[in-house]
Amino acid sequence: LRRSNPSAPVAVAWESSARSVRSRLSRTGWRTAAMTAKQGKRSRVAEEEEAPGPALPPAGGADDEDEDDGPVGPAMPKPKKKKVLPFEQVYLDSLPNSEMYEKSFMHRDFVTLVAVTPGTDFFITASNDGHLKFWKKRMEGIEFVKHFRSHMGPILGLSVSSDGQCCATIGQDKSVKIYDVINFDMTLMIKLNYMPNACEFIYKKGEAQQKIAVSDTTGKIFIYDTLSNTNEPLKVVDTHRAAVRCIRYNAAKQVVISADDKGVIEYWSPSDYEFPANAVDFRFKLDTDLYALAKAKTKALTLEVSVDGEQFSTTGPDRRIRVFRFATGKLRCVFDESLESANEVQMSGNEAYKLEDIDFGRRLAVDREMAKGDEVGFPNAIFDESGNFLLYPTLLGIKVVNLVTNRCNRIIGKVENTERFMRLAMFQGVPQKDKRGRGSGKDTKQSTEKDPTIVSSAFQKTRLYLFTRREPEDGEDAVGGRDVFNEKPLAEEMVLASELAATASTSLARSAVIHTTVGDIHLKLFPDECPKTCENFTVHSRNGYYDNLIMHRVIKGFMIQTGDPLGDGTGGVSIWGGEFEDEITRDLRHDRPYTVSMANAGPNTNGSQFFITTVATPWLDGKHTVFARVVKGADVIHTIEKTKTDRNDKPMLDIKMLNISLAFN
Repeated sequence: LRRSNPSAPVAVAWESSARSVRSRLSRTGWRTAAMTAKQGKRSRVAEEEEAPGPALPPAGGADDEDEDDGPVGPAMPKPKKKKVLPFEQVYLDSLPNSEMYEKSFMHRDFVTLVAVTPGTDFFITASNDGHLKFWKKRMEGIEFVKHFRSHMGPILGLSVSSDGQCCATIGQDKSVKIYDVINFDMTLMIKLNYMPNACEFIYKKGEAQQKIAVSDTTGKIFIYDTLSNTNEPLKVVDTHRAAVRCIRYNAAKQVVISADDKGVIEYWSPSDYEFPANAVDFRFKLDTDLYALAKAKTKALTLEVSVDGEQFSTTGPDRRIRVFRFATGKLRCVFDESLESANEVQMSGNEAYKLEDIDFGRRLAVDREMAKGDEVGFPNAIFDESGNFLLYPTLLGIKVVNLVTNRCNRIIGKVENTERFMRLAMFQGVPQKDKRGRGSGKDTKQSTEKDPTIVSSAFQKTRLYLFTRREPEDGEDAVGGRDVFNEKPLAEEMVLASELAATASTSLARSAVIHTTVGDIHLKLFPDECPKTCENFTVHSRNGYYDNLIMHRVIKGFMIQTGDPLGDGTGGVSIWGGEFEDEITRDLRHDRPYTVSMANAGPNTNGSQFFITTVATPWLDGKHTVFARVVKGADVIHTIEKTKTDRNDKPMLDIKMLNISLAFN
């Protein structure tokens, strides 16, 4: 519009424009307006291109946009790629895989410490009575070499040098003994004026000084030269503020790792005894996880280093295995093997880890007892030669864990339910040919095949156990022949056995007949082998304790159980008013059906309950006292076995013992 008067108000101009538009609409009519509206999208898009400001939404609206672009919301994370260890089976083929131990050999007291010498192929074992034994690795198995009475009391620590030439022990008699492994000879004895806690050789091959570090109960570490004839230390390292429990030399990095009772882990150099700044990738310990044990209010009882020196493991009272990366001091992984975790795994029902309830309860009781014992010989966690696998003993057996995938590949010795394995040492590679064995018929052929072997101790056992890639030769060998009796019985044991045989009461029953509501079961008792158990059974039977008691637990293809006055498996006491100890012998085993054994809730918890097996149950050997066998009445046992039961294995219809008749001839 052209305004005639530029100074006129703007409102007058807009009013004139509106009148002009209305007059045009009235002249052209509403038909023209409708045609304009039909242009629709084309006119609208043109206006949008010309109009200033933010663009209008598309004609389809928000719904169309959602359909084109997909669902609204945060994007899902990309799935993590599973870690895989290349050629995993090749590594596993270099590790033992037997379900049963191949051989076992004896000490005269509990075996507490084991070690393997790198490069010289010796196993060294120590027992609680201060004795030390050397064993040579052969093409198959090991051979006894020499025996020393190293200390007058228990051996507290055992160490072998990184070159496999030397061995050292410390004992409660406040002394250090140094041995030449190759020549089987003691070379030095160091008298101490303090009680030692741990020892470790801290020198590399070819050094002029063969140093050994010995810690005391105050946190000091004394450094001695084993080639000198003096008892004076070269240096006293005062890095820790609590008793040092573990010392390990990382030969690949030439650094010493030590851990004390407060959970503090320290690195130090064996040359200048300072922090090895050039060997690690951190400056301050706060940047690492070396305080992880202290934060968890626990400590390291064992410490093991991998062959390449890149990682080390610790185990402690909290039953957690921690794997650290050496260079960064960071935790690589933690494996929880606490009793609570074991209970959860058992309840989960995973077939790879599940045990029979009776077996699991017994193993759990042994583990609880182990926690109350001495810290010497506590289970350790060792690496294989590649550093990709970690092996450590648990109540299930020896676990082999892949550190790349964090998966348990196998459990060694799971069926060995009478041993709780403790300290491990492993040999990998081809045994060296012994030149001194020429003409003896041993190792006459050079072998190129590896013979991986684990030597293990067990809780309160006088034996050391060998696991290889071979199972025991046959069933008979698996029961008896694999346990080598290389030691004479102690004088005390012989006297005790003779007294026991002499005092075996002739008043004990030799046979019995259990009269049940479905028939009679005839038993042959073993009072000579199990006098106390047979006395308990005899007196209870004579006093009518078992009269009218039900068969409260029946499992087809396993056993029938009775002897509980409460009828639910939770009651029953012995004739002495409580529980009594096991009387387990090698000659009485669960190797056949119709075996009569005492029921228990763990070692030495016998009361009045007993059970009769319906099949061979060798996994119960060493856990339950066998005191009788069925000689007649197998059909009655199978009748009871086939009865219908509820989900608690209790028969729907009560089957009772009416009474028990005894015979004494």
